[in-house]
Amino acid sequence: MIRGRRPKVVVIGGGTGLPVILSALRRENADITAVVTVADDGGSSGVLRNYINVVPPGDIRNVLVALSQLSDAELRIFQYRFNSSDAFLSGHAIGNLIITALAEMDGDIFTAVQELSQMMKVDGHVYPVASVPLTLNAEFTDGTTRQGETEISGAGKRIQRVWVTQKDDPDTPPEAADPVIQAIMDAQVVVLGPGSLFTSILPNLMIDNVHHALRATPANITYICNIMTQKGETENFSDADHVAVLNRHLGGNYIDTVLVNDAKVPENYMDRQKYDEYLYQVRHDFKGLRAFGCNVISDNFLSLHDRGVFHNGPKVAKELLNLAFQAKLDKRGRKGRG
Repeated sequence: MIRGRRPKVVVIGGGTGLPVILSALRRENADITAVVTVADDGGSSGVLRNYINVVPPGDIRNVLVALSQLSDAELRIFQYRFNSSDAFLSGHAIGNLIITALAEMDGDIFTAVQELSQMMKVDGHVYPVASVPLTLNAEFTDGTTRQGETEISGAGKRIQRVWVTQKDDPDTPPEAADPVIQAIMDAQVVVLGPGSLFTSILPNLMIDNVHHALRATPANITYICNIMTQKGETENFSDADHVAVLNRHLGGNYIDTVLVNDAKVPENYMDRQKYDEYLYQVRHDFKGLRAFGCNVISDNFLSLHDRGVFHNGPKVAKELLNLAFQAKLDKRGRKGRG
């Protein structure tokens, strides 16, 4: 555990990889702000989003649990998901229902999450990236477009670019709350990922004031590259391809550091039915990464369990904290490298 001044780390994203990194950073005593996507439209979150018109709560729920200091027994209740035989509540996690109820009571998801953070003794800050449900839009390389995370990833086409609109007011650009922007500006390190590139990470970056904050922050912007390519999103991608997409959406070479796994996943280890969205290991292209001006940190970041492939949270967290303590360089003079 780091003693003394707590390094300020902002982690932006969504999906199952984010809580792994957040849990490890909490154990290292980092000052954590998690900025969580609100464009999810699948599963329990998607049902609640459509029927109650609330920000999808699933990713928020998992992040709250990762940073909570409640007992395992209390968190187990919060994470409990009703069986498929419970027709009315089928598939819903109790935590999703609590977040939805608080958002309705307070009239604002941002306020609701802060209230719940106190109740759950969260060590850090959890900020939905927007207070309204967002719709993810994509244009493919063939010029066609689609809306919705599930539709986009299921289209079977190569994605050219993505952007977000408000679900109920598509003509008004969404904005992140002021604490989100302030956290990005105050951080030593801003972490992108791990998570689905186009559907978990980029939706956050495409909100205008988040976009501008990332371009202006003196923090080291670090991308945790995915270990596996993902069906419908990053098929045949190298690590440099991932960074190219991020930089293209940010409008310049703004990714300073990339963490890449250099260990090989054992052949036939992964349960392909359980993790059917993952394809092959991400190819390495260190020459391409250097061309973007990235500092590359490569190591065995694998954690193999449950017949799945994950990041080793403690090892990644230690690298992120090393970057935070080295982040004395004024990055402002390096902006606009692209």
